Amino acid sequence: MKICCIGAGYVGGPTMAVIALKCPSVEVAVVDISVKRIAAWNSNRLPIYEPGLYDIVAQCRGRNLSFSTDVEKHVSEADIVFISVNTPTKTFGLGAGKAADLTYWESAARTIADVSTSDKIVVEKSTVPVRTGESLKKILTHNSKGINYQILSNPEFLAEGTTVQDLLRPDRVLIGGLETPEGQKAAQVLKDVYAHWVPEDRIITINLWSAELSKLVANAYLAQRISSINSISALCEATGADVSEVARAVGKDSRVGPMYLNASFGFGGSAFIKDILSLVYICECNGLTDVAEYWNQVLKINDFQKNRFVKRVISSMFNTVVGKKIAVLGFAFKKDTGDTRDTPVIDVCKGLLDDKATLSIYDPQVSEEQIKYDLTMQKLDWDRSSSNQLLILSPTEMKQVHTARNAYEAAEGAHCVCILNDWDEFRELDYRKIYEAMCKPAFIFDGRNVVDPEKLRAIGFIVYSIGKPLDAWVKSIAVAV
Repeated sequence: MKICCIGAGYVGGPTMAVIALKCPSVEVAVVDISVKRIAAWNSNRLPIYEPGLYDIVAQCRGRNLSFSTDVEKHVSEADIVFISVNTPTKTFGLGAGKAADLTYWESAARTIADVSTSDKIVVEKSTVPVRTGESLKKILTHNSKGINYQILSNPEFLAEGTTVQDLLRPDRVLIGGLETPEGQKAAQVLKDVYAHWVPEDRIITINLWSAELSKLVANAYLAQRISSINSISALCEATGADVSEVARAVGKDSRVGPMYLNASFGFGGSAFIKDILSLVYICECNGLTDVAEYWNQVLKINDFQKNRFVKRVISSMFNTVVGKKIAVLGFAFKKDTGDTRDTPVIDVCKGLLDDKATLSIYDPQVSEEQIKYDLTMQKLDWDRSSSNQLLILSPTEMKQVHTARNAYEAAEGAHCVCILNDWDEFRELDYRKIYEAMCKPAFIFDGRNVVDPEKLRAIGFIVYSIGKPLDAWVKSIAVAV
């Protein structure tokens, strides 16, 4: 059997590497039109960072796993073709700001139709709107040249930072197919691939449309939980309650569970925002305006939380950060990844830069080039108040952005430290050393509840932690949140 994956990104590369590892008799090829990305996959420095991924790639590469820019060759030879390309939110035209942009997806579909010379199973791995499989079938059928295609949906449920473990020991593998004899046979072929290492009771086969929708709904539910606990964090601060204690108490309820109840300054990542926007658009297109607004509120709370954090920083520091050095610890949207797509740190940084702060940013897996690219990149600006416009930074503003080699360098001479990522190393820093190197009064704003606020207060810091009882200094300052 030969498997080809179109798209060598965060999903395609790791997924195919694990399939190659667990199915040594299967030839697996990952193809992409990006010469730079494929070169990185073939090097000792992969284009993405995930714990354990390099070891798997190194073990399989050159044996039954290859990375290539020869898209036509490998697609033509494959028995199963995965489509794992980017489906970002549209920034123009019909559905701009909400609908999924299927440009890359359609290009991949047409490539399959153009170069195929034998029957194939085509698998949707990209996150797509429900009933996209119908469009895929039309493209392939109208250009089939007598070739038979079976369409499957096999959505990914991976989390950055734990991708390898998610693939090796998944909660479930979802395979959606048409409810025809041919569709069921194709689903069984893919099921047999995963059965090499996934227990049979975790491989779920459902209809194609349910599989497509399940991915969007899963991400929407997870984001909803984060926005819910983040909204409660604001109430905790107002009343003196501790959001961590509330979350622990609520999470002990078996009907609720403890997952995704860690309050923060906002969620990000490549999936949640994009997928909720897509779900909102699908609901609107089906006349379900109330349902659309319900899910849209999850995003509004996320924006509220980011804005609230920025206001806390500025108001606590005498209502101005003009010319003040702020150390930003963490730029990726979570620990154990270098992924900065839709990281909420960007919004916080831009909010501080808008008030003329100088930023010194440190993240162990994000390069200076990536940080400055993200901060100058035009970001989708939808349904936001005029006070929170996300605009391209000017050359003057870019002079306010610096990167540091470590946390201590970032904090040296700083007026405050903003902890915006939960890297383990941030829990273990010598905060007394950091305090001594900072301007006084020295502030710490913990957006991830990484540190013990009482221990830091004993050192001398003025501390703000999301959803925790407020420091007397912070509590005394009125701020509209």
